[in-house]
Amino acid sequence: MKKLTHINQKGDAQLVDITDKAISHRKATAEGSIQLNKETLKLIQNNMIKKGDVLNTARIAGIQAAKKTWELIPLCHSISLTKIDINFIINKKNNTITCQSSCECFAQTGLEMEALSAVSISLLTIYDMVKAVDRTMVISNIHLVEKSGGRSGLYKREIKDKPKKGVKAKK
Repeated sequence: MKKLTHINQKGDAQLVDITDKAISHRKATAEGSIQLNKETLKLIQNNMIKKGDVLNTARIAGIQAAKKTWELIPLCHSISLTKIDINFIINKKNNTITCQSSCECFAQTGLEMEALSAVSISLLTIYDMVKAVDRTMVISNIHLVEKSGGRSGLYKREIKDKPKKGVKAKK
């Protein structure tokens, strides 16, 4: 088993020293989904939620979350992100919205947590905006899809079941 990098020799939490690590182009993609009632999904698609445009608000919240990940997760480094892309895929058959986040930077450390934070907060924002009409929503399957850059190189999640097709929501 690998040594835990966020624990020092005394067993105390520590911020990992990245001083001597090379700067490289890094990218991370994450996704997760929220299942809703059929009627709720229609309200979102027709922009009929009283709080406003659900998906654009969720996109902005996800961008903010990626930028502030280092403030939310205690042992994350602050990273100067160069790109954050958040997309939503609507699957009417399963009444789900899948959020996909992709983040990029040139840095000494990875940005998986930024991509995962963006997905999590985007989905929580959807939940918050429609909870008045649907309390049965379920957020699930938040995971890293792919990451590249740095010493460990490329990671791609193995897909066991092909995802169901959906319609990409307009930006």
